[in-house]
Amino acid sequence: MWTQAPWGPVLRCEPLLEIADHFFTAGSVELRQNDSEWDAVAALAGVPRRQLRLLHQVHGRTIAVSREGTPPGTWTPPQADGIVSDDPSAAFGVRVADCAPILIGARRTGAVAAVHAGWRSTMQRIAAQAVAAMVREFQSDPGDLVAAIGPCLGPCCGEMGEEVVHAFREAGHDNDTIARWFAREDGRRPHFDLWRADVDQLVAPEIHEGMAANDTPM
Repeated sequence: MWTQAPWGPVLRCEPLLEIADHFFTAGSVELRQNDSEWDAVAALAGVPRRQLRLLHQVHGRTIAVSREGTPPGTWTPPQADGIVSDDPSAAFGVRVADCAPILIGARRTGAVAAVHAGWRSTMQRIAAQAVAAMVREFQSDPGDLVAAIGPCLGPCCGEMGEEVVHAFREAGHDNDTIARWFAREDGRRPHFDLWRADVDQLVAPEIHEGMAANDTPM
């Protein structure tokens, strides 16, 4: 649902609101790493600016961890493309252009995650990494999670080169998966369905069986 922020409209997911306040903003507010406009974002999130925790995003699959009790003002953005936390005194954000912002909340534990999922991070299964980190770090049950994927590059416009399809194959994605995620029409380059790829990773059976890749988060 669309709601109003001081700078313009923001988008919220009603099922996720039952777990954690959140919003997806748009180009009506230009956010850079140290921009003063982050003050307005922090205010809408209900936290002081020093409790707004961001990332130095690198299009990878590393998941940072922010724990309750972290002293205010001590967070230095790590090189990561996702963050999980159980700290109700802080807010967490990722920045995207045409990549997918994914926000996740756990009904029972209250843990949350914010993920920056472009095609490179999606190729590296970052959505699954975030779920695995919530399970490992905060004992969240995958079946208790609600995820919202914000506005991003859609299947109509996600034109990619053949080298990207090859990269997905090299990363271990099988032919059936690649056929589902990359649409092919005569005379057109492959078009990547970023939405479907991230949804597929979030609901994959291995996530619910606790078999996600075992990367150690930061």
